[in-house]
Amino acid sequence: MCGIVGYIGHRDAYPIIIKGLQRLEYRGYDSAGVVLFDGENLSLSKTKGKVDDLKKKTKKEISTNGKLGLGHTRWATHGVPNDINSHPHYSNSGNLVIIHNGIIENYESIKKALTKRGYTFESDTDTEVLVNLIEEVKKKEGVKLGQAVQIALTQVIGAYAIAVFDKNKPDEIVVAKLGSPLAIGIGENEYFIASDASPFIEYTNNAVYLEDEEMAIVRIGKEIKMRKIKDDSIAYPNILELQLNLEEIEKGGYDHFMLKEIYEQPRAIHDTFRGRLLADQGIIRMAGIDQNIEKFMNANRIIIVACGTSWHAGLVAEYIFEDMARIPVEVEYASEFRYRNPVITDKDVVIAISQSGETADTLAAIKLAKEKGAFVFGVCNVVGSSISRETHAGAYTHAGPEIGVASTKAFTTQITVLTLIATKLAKEKGTFSESRFHEILAELEGIPQKVEAALLANELVEEIADVYKDASNCLYLGRGYNFPVALEGALKLKEISYIHAEGYPAAEMKHGPIALIDEQMPVVVIATRKGHYEKVVSNIQEIKSRSGKIIAVVTEGDKTVKELADHVIEVPETSEGLSPLLTTIPLQLLSYHIAVMRGCNVDQPRNLAKSVTVE
Repeated sequence: MCGIVGYIGHRDAYPIIIKGLQRLEYRGYDSAGVVLFDGENLSLSKTKGKVDDLKKKTKKEISTNGKLGLGHTRWATHGVPNDINSHPHYSNSGNLVIIHNGIIENYESIKKALTKRGYTFESDTDTEVLVNLIEEVKKKEGVKLGQAVQIALTQVIGAYAIAVFDKNKPDEIVVAKLGSPLAIGIGENEYFIASDASPFIEYTNNAVYLEDEEMAIVRIGKEIKMRKIKDDSIAYPNILELQLNLEEIEKGGYDHFMLKEIYEQPRAIHDTFRGRLLADQGIIRMAGIDQNIEKFMNANRIIIVACGTSWHAGLVAEYIFEDMARIPVEVEYASEFRYRNPVITDKDVVIAISQSGETADTLAAIKLAKEKGAFVFGVCNVVGSSISRETHAGAYTHAGPEIGVASTKAFTTQITVLTLIATKLAKEKGTFSESRFHEILAELEGIPQKVEAALLANELVEEIADVYKDASNCLYLGRGYNFPVALEGALKLKEISYIHAEGYPAAEMKHGPIALIDEQMPVVVIATRKGHYEKVVSNIQEIKSRSGKIIAVVTEGDKTVKELADHVIEVPETSEGLSPLLTTIPLQLLSYHIAVMRGCNVDQPRNLAKSVTVE
């Protein structure tokens, strides 16, 4: 959440910043702003709304000249979304300018102290408090901006990624990070600052990702100067060569990023197991597991911590690990895990799952698990993200950039990675036969083609969406491996169409939700042939007898459910454990088409953010 973009160099800053903010729109926001400095004057424009609104306002209000500038998309925490609370913010003198992602928890006490010293505040934000604290330190201590930022940050509690500059010293920008991501792009006599690398990928492939409690000063014509905030020790930049390419962050002819990412799943799943799965040789090769195999083999249990869609992937993994590897698994909401004083020992393995690798609750759960002595393994999509650095070992999903806020290919690639791990452990533990091991490898290798086949139902799903686009409620049911898919299907519909939806184990329907079923209630039932098929058919009959509208996801060639359901969507046959990789596809498409028909903002649903970096 919140997007930061900054530039200092020889180019015009405005087009770089605006394009960068558009690239960061996936993070979720409710207002936007930009400030530019042309060597003499500051030009500020900010507004509630989208980056397009900012562009229109900027064109009318300010000069867009300047080789130095900062831009920001804000997701409201302190103060309602409006023009005044939008970033950037000035200090009282008008000399310092700041943009900020995160939360300063002790801002009220700082604000009271600053008010007593004569400072005034226009906004309700913690960010305006922070920039004035920096100004007060700079004046009181008689130090340069970099030192003032460093001293001020030792006085705050919370999370931040900030970029600050002083109009009286326009050849430098000071940045710092704790808990929220921040990248610095290094060009020829120019620097780029952003929440991730997407705003500057066409300008440079070289980037530095700040670690927590690090700050940096970027100056025209000089190398990056980095220090640790707490002890003032020198930090040395680790310059990475980016693998991201521009095509991956463009829509590629699709109407929305979400649809593009749904259709990218065959390739994404293949890329996730490419080089790891050697089916013809009977080998799964994963460095993070191979180098720590004893930790997994000797584990008393596996604890999976995650949020949202990643939590649903963890639920699927619970079935996979317990069925294949016979290791007890607990799946926890990271946001609850960190607060309930969990029992963790050095015999536990904690698997932390996050698409962005920056999820604040999951990072806090990781730190808690490490303090308790557990071995922590990360599963995330973003190379160089905080979770990849905080965990003892891990595996990337290699899904490629996921821009749509509602996660799709992250879900299926997370399940793919977790399936590879469980299958490898099962082979090591000898919990299933050699023949079953080879069957699973062959079936997993063929999944991308089967996902392509599942995507062929798109036109049918669109027709079904047209029937139910005006529904007020929807129920999703599944059993076994497909119960988490029902939860995920319901979440997708809620996220992007704003229709109330609930996912339930099909057998639990009679313990409450059945009271909701009438002729107005669409019920999505996952009824594949593998698993508890006869039981699910019985559940469908219960729905039909109460006049519910049944949308069934079934295995190709199914005849029994076809006679009972109002609509049937077929997916290819596969093993029960891999079926979530297929059954989730029509549910993603259904949510997408309903949202489009309702006129919703598919890629940027209201109130949501892609990377949740605050509690």
